[in-house]
Amino acid sequence: MPTTIAVTGRAEERIAPELAAVTLSVGGSGGSRDDVLARTRAAHERLLAAVRELEASGALESWSAPQLRVWSQRPWNAEGRQLPLVHEARADVEVVFRDLARLGEWLGDAATSDELTIGGVDWRLTDATRRGAQEAAQRGAVAVAIAKAGVYASALGLGAPEVVELSDHGLLGSQPSPMPKAMMMRAVADQGGGGSTEFAPLDLVIEASVDARFTADAG
Repeated sequence: MPTTIAVTGRAEERIAPELAAVTLSVGGSGGSRDDVLARTRAAHERLLAAVRELEASGALESWSAPQLRVWSQRPWNAEGRQLPLVHEARADVEVVFRDLARLGEWLGDAATSDELTIGGVDWRLTDATRRGAQEAAQRGAVAVAIAKAGVYASALGLGAPEVVELSDHGLLGSQPSPMPKAMMMRAVADQGGGGSTEFAPLDLVIEASVDARFTADAG
């Protein structure tokens, strides 16, 4: 009677980031709604003009300016007294750099603006690179599973194992668990004020895990 061998294979691919998505916002607050809105719109136009220059130079993969938000609130002071109405406005922009060398220089200049807030940098891969890395990780995970099954079969004095089932990790069990997603490692940056900002992003890690069942007969 053949022996069943069940294993899990895991593999990963590490790749340097190709793209950097930067979230930016401009805005202000004050007692006059019209004044706050006018200042925010002016700052937004200045930011978009700078972004369009970057686009024309070929430094960007893409950019978007999805919305302008305006709201009002009545803050409270330390004594529990409600203060006069305060109006606020904010406009968001996402800029995706393909020229990573330009990223630090541009953000270093942008950071000197009092009206601009830099939300952070999301390091990414192009779709084609991500697909290739995911496929390589999946193939590696299968290879690891086959090698592990071979070791177990050899240790038991059995012949070469033959695969009978293969799935993403967790799907062969009685209680499937969610498939692991690709993991993004955070970037490390020197964020000193003024001048060029130097970024040293960690490699992005694409992981894959598979479960497999094999059978092996006595040799």
